[in-house]
Amino acid sequence: MSAEAADRVAVVATGRPSTPLQTSWFEFLLDGSLLETHLRKSDPGQLAVTTDPLPLQLIIQFLEQASKPSVNEQNQVQPPADNRRNRTLKLLALKVAAHMKWDLDVLEKGLTIPVLNMLLNELLCVSKVPPGVKHVDLDLSTLPPTTAMAVIIYNRWAIRTIVLSSFPEKQTKPGPHQMNMLSVVQQEKEMTDNILAVLKEQAADSISVLEGALCLKKDFYVHTLRTLDLLAADAAANGETESSTAGLCISADELHCQVHYDLGGIFFQRGCTDQSAFQKAKGHFRQTKELLKKLDLTVHVHLDEKRLAGYWNACKALTGDCDPSDSQTSPYDQINSLIRVNNYQAVINAFIRDNVTRSLPNNFRRSVLREFLYKVQQGETGLDEFCQKLCVCNAVRDALEGEIHSVRFLQLLHRPSKRVVDFILEVATRSLEKDRSTETSRRNMANFIKTLCESFDDQTLVFVVVSHKLFMELLREEEKKVLVEQMRKKSGPINLIAKPLPSFYDIPASPSVNIGQLEQQLILSLEPRRIRQILIELHGIAERPYWRVNSKWEVPPDYINVILAIKDNLTKDLLYILLSKGLHCISIKDFAHARQLFSACLELVTEFSPKLRQVMLNEMLLLEVRAHETMAAEGSKERPPPDLVSRVRGYLEMRIHDLPLRQVVGEECVAFMLNWRENDYLTLQVPPSLVMNNPYIKLGQLLASTCKELPGPKECRRTAKELWEVVVQICSVSIQHKRNNDGRVGLIKHRESSMGILPRSKFITFVKKLREPLVLTTLISLFVRLHSLVRDDIVNEVTAEHLSIWPSSLPNIQAVDVEAVAVTVKELVSYALILNHNNQSWLITQADIYFVTNQYSAALNLYLMAGAVCSDFFTKVVAPDVYTDQVLKRMIKCCSMMNCHTQVAVLCQFLREVDYMTAFKALQEQTSHDAMDSLYDYIWDVTILEYLTYIHQKRGEAEKRQIAIKAIGQTELNTSNPEEVLQLAAQKRKKRFLQAMAKLYF
Repeated sequence: MSAEAADRVAVVATGRPSTPLQTSWFEFLLDGSLLETHLRKSDPGQLAVTTDPLPLQLIIQFLEQASKPSVNEQNQVQPPADNRRNRTLKLLALKVAAHMKWDLDVLEKGLTIPVLNMLLNELLCVSKVPPGVKHVDLDLSTLPPTTAMAVIIYNRWAIRTIVLSSFPEKQTKPGPHQMNMLSVVQQEKEMTDNILAVLKEQAADSISVLEGALCLKKDFYVHTLRTLDLLAADAAANGETESSTAGLCISADELHCQVHYDLGGIFFQRGCTDQSAFQKAKGHFRQTKELLKKLDLTVHVHLDEKRLAGYWNACKALTGDCDPSDSQTSPYDQINSLIRVNNYQAVINAFIRDNVTRSLPNNFRRSVLREFLYKVQQGETGLDEFCQKLCVCNAVRDALEGEIHSVRFLQLLHRPSKRVVDFILEVATRSLEKDRSTETSRRNMANFIKTLCESFDDQTLVFVVVSHKLFMELLREEEKKVLVEQMRKKSGPINLIAKPLPSFYDIPASPSVNIGQLEQQLILSLEPRRIRQILIELHGIAERPYWRVNSKWEVPPDYINVILAIKDNLTKDLLYILLSKGLHCISIKDFAHARQLFSACLELVTEFSPKLRQVMLNEMLLLEVRAHETMAAEGSKERPPPDLVSRVRGYLEMRIHDLPLRQVVGEECVAFMLNWRENDYLTLQVPPSLVMNNPYIKLGQLLASTCKELPGPKECRRTAKELWEVVVQICSVSIQHKRNNDGRVGLIKHRESSMGILPRSKFITFVKKLREPLVLTTLISLFVRLHSLVRDDIVNEVTAEHLSIWPSSLPNIQAVDVEAVAVTVKELVSYALILNHNNQSWLITQADIYFVTNQYSAALNLYLMAGAVCSDFFTKVVAPDVYTDQVLKRMIKCCSMMNCHTQVAVLCQFLREVDYMTAFKALQEQTSHDAMDSLYDYIWDVTILEYLTYIHQKRGEAEKRQIAIKAIGQTELNTSNPEEVLQLAAQKRKKRFLQAMAKLYF
């Protein structure tokens, strides 16, 4: 009896009249008519006792069961079998989707990308789409109707998925009950990313298929429950399922409407990188709108009309097809059109009108202001007054709604001109129409007028406000008196005859003011031409070293003397500032601006200094290397272009006398070659002189040689030994002999003087630029072996891959810095796990490090993590080479040291030979910091269960003895059962126990 069936029988036996039983997935296999009955109950408007599971849940269950791998007698995981059971399960999933009329909107919301991908691939299979043929090469007009429709549905889903994946999603923070599922979620994310990568590669083909479907004017047919039943009964031999009358009929207009909408979405998404795509998107959305008007019923059209309207408005704005005079044009379109033709006064008028209608959201209005402020910052002239007016319009809108004023408006009020104050009052008056304004708006505006009066220090400006009609109409008499009294106390009586004082902005700017403003622009600007223009203006005002303006501008010490030796001060300042800004951009990964700045540097120095030209070429090479490595670290699988690899080789082989070279360039070039497996070059083509003179090339060559010859230990022992000797030297220290006062000779170690080709700190820095898993595994293996030798603790050795290739002894062990080796191995494994926290070998090594340092909880956490990674969170059997007897014994000791003795007993069963002595000793402990008798359900060894009943009887613990008896009485543990039944019972309990442990320790 299966576990599900047993649970159902148990529920019935208890007689609990609780919620009705949920139908299990296997019952649909047993009863062919059950699915259709169940689906009818789930239809809206149908009254039923229960509809669990829901249709989408059924699809997930059917496909999950059909894709489950099997385990053979040797405990080896096998792919899902292609048998009648699995084929029927897949067909059931298709029938549920057919019942839902292949509504992609519903399917996408309820199914993950991997599940929906499996479902639609199965649809292609049963629809007899020719295997091995690209969809773009198929002629849809010659295919049977249901086959053509399957191809169209799949390719619609493909482009829709690409579009949906580009939308930002808020990451849900896992709660305590979800933390144990993180590894499963991570694996599903990896599957999703892989599917998306394939869909994006084939996007052009999918678009071509759908554009071809638009050329077909005939009706289309899609599979229904009936046609799928005919396929299952092999009734398709008479051609019924392929005829024009079979399946659900979808009119050409309905399908074209849906396809136009989907194509519009993908072209709109592509518009970010290809402006012409917006025009194509607009054309498809226009066709969608026209077809929607044409169709009387849109039964088979599933689209969001609000989103369609948004797409349409966005396309009109982005393609510049809006006419401001058109009464049908939306407010957004009108504003964008006015901005496009530089009609700034009309934009101001539109904003003032909007203060009355309030049809534009505040975030849109603020974004327009930010756009123009950015243009001012980039050096565009003539926009300052326009920005001020926009700021005033937005401030009045905020005032009407009772919002807080922006910082920019408050700065504007600090020292405004009379012209600005007049404009503020004008906007306020036009924004407050008498016949449309509410009492709330009028009170908010009154508060705004009071804020203006209180903000001005210039009494003449205060008089401008208090004499305005808004002040007279909106403020109550008491408010007016209080306000005038406050102003009088603040600065004495107002002299109405006095002339207005000139504001700060009306005073002619002095040279010092100009220099300060220009220096600020110099600090902020990243545009090379603008930087050059500012420096020319500064040198025209005063001749001084402007490269010192910002103390954070730094160039490498290797270059400083060469740059400061330039005689022309303007060229010196320009080169220094461009180079320092470019290096800063690289440090914050702004590679686009860095390229512009370095290109300007190269153009500048080419005219007068071949030496500096080569320096800039080297820096530009480092820029491209870092840019590509950053992309790789972020998940890009794209290999570097051959030109970049060639330039790296050229740098490594370059020999120019008197050329300042930064060591970091060579270091990163070698790391780059290792990361992209250019092992042949490093091992065979590097000139011997470079290997002798450059420690990084030497190290890179040895690493490449060792990795290239793995996994054969005999072949790679020679190169591995050379690498071993180099690393041992790096971790060694010089030793001096000194006679003590008692006459004995002692040893003095000088840790600061490294004997290797590199200091250990620089070696660690180099290693942390490596990403290639095999290189990191090799280094981890080397340091684990070295760590084991210097510790000389056979019982508590750390394990790793490929340990057999390293020497088994160390001649001069006293010279090795034990602490440095221990620190290095910890740093190295931690860094590797940051790059890939799902590498089971690295997880086991890190767990061993925690184990030998007595950090048992952390060690057990990582041992469990290693098992979870390689078994889909323990839904599959953990491979024996992961949970070896040594690992299991260490897990047992971890539990024992944490006083979790029942966990110890359960884990003792996992060993190839059950360790009864340790299990019995653990169960004798009366105090255990775990769930104790709640864990008995995970014990399958009858001998241990019998010992438990004996122990509890001896102690008089009747209740616990009863739990043990119940566990031993389970029919699947009967020793008379066939061996495979006993094995399945053991595997089931292993998985459940490890999942429970993961929940506890993750």
